[in-house]
Amino acid sequence: MKITNVELLILEAPGSYGIPPGAGEAYGMKNLGIVKVETDTGITGYSDVETQPYVARAIVEAPAAGVLPGFQGLRAVLLGEDPFEVERLWNKMYMASVYYGRRGAAIQVISGIDIALWDIIGKATQQPIYKLLGGGYHRKIRAYASTLFRSTPQAMQEACKRYIDLGFTAVKFGWGVFGEDKERDVELVEAARRALGDEIDLLVDTGWYVQRTPKEAIALVHRLKPFNPFFIEELLSPEDYDGYAQVSEAVSTLIACGEQESTEWGFRRLIEQAKVDVVQPDVSRCGGFTVARKVVHLADSHNRLCIPHAWSSDVLSAATLHLNAYMRRAVFLEFNAANGPLVREIVRNPLRLEEGHVDVPQEPGLGVELDEAALAKYRIE
Repeated sequence: MKITNVELLILEAPGSYGIPPGAGEAYGMKNLGIVKVETDTGITGYSDVETQPYVARAIVEAPAAGVLPGFQGLRAVLLGEDPFEVERLWNKMYMASVYYGRRGAAIQVISGIDIALWDIIGKATQQPIYKLLGGGYHRKIRAYASTLFRSTPQAMQEACKRYIDLGFTAVKFGWGVFGEDKERDVELVEAARRALGDEIDLLVDTGWYVQRTPKEAIALVHRLKPFNPFFIEELLSPEDYDGYAQVSEAVSTLIACGEQESTEWGFRRLIEQAKVDVVQPDVSRCGGFTVARKVVHLADSHNRLCIPHAWSSDVLSAATLHLNAYMRRAVFLEFNAANGPLVREIVRNPLRLEEGHVDVPQEPGLGVELDEAALAKYRIE
């Protein structure tokens, strides 16, 4: 089997990212990049990539740069290759982009291509990806509703009631208005806890884009601790490893980070230097399955929780389910609760919540089938 084409499709939803007034649901992504890898056998692999899609497409389509290493477009270095050789191809892509990549968009595109290669292998062998990774410990994963903070306590309570009615047993609020007013931040989290009761887990994403010193972050954790958050996420800049260590060592609440992190080396630093309690690899950002399974092993060896980030479409959620199935200790699937069309409409068999859990796909590859009509409908490039 040989790779015959690598393509980055750019999708655009008609609405706008964000949340309407009141308790309404977040809209979700405005733009989304879809990686499509074709082979000479007719088997095609897919992935979505949560990055700037126009930048991602340039990384895919850039021409070969002669004999110079490190400046290659990724399509050029993959044509004619065997998609089964995922480890070698990961390193080939990394070295081909090393002078303009090493992190950021280049690794995110490598991630998407890597996921698509695993999808091809699964389809070719008629096996779900979790079995190819090494086996499945779980057939279903507990999901938390992942959404944005509402602007008032009443809207928070109304939103929580909706998630309870949908069957969620855990809810995460993040971003939105959080960080604009310290007193309101506490009021919003307090309202969520009051609405959820003691039996439903509450997770809080404070938004790394809000600038805080480590001591300010510690004070924030102390203010939120009475409401018993399962974890508090992204308190500091992703690069503030020493600051995270200061926070982690000063509080008893679990501290989570890692959605912006990439490569096994980055996650080793996040665990060993930043000392976070929960690592959050995003399969479409960290380096794909080839890196994510190494992060799982790294978290195991350091006795840390691994709770992947996944706030995109059902394509990424399906990939994340396979990674969770592969973990001995799987805690949560992040379930994007947004109502924009790019979340669920681009697959023919969208993921379903049942009794607070989502089943791990058992079909070959990712186990979700891309809807070509929907891709055509929302594709702009």
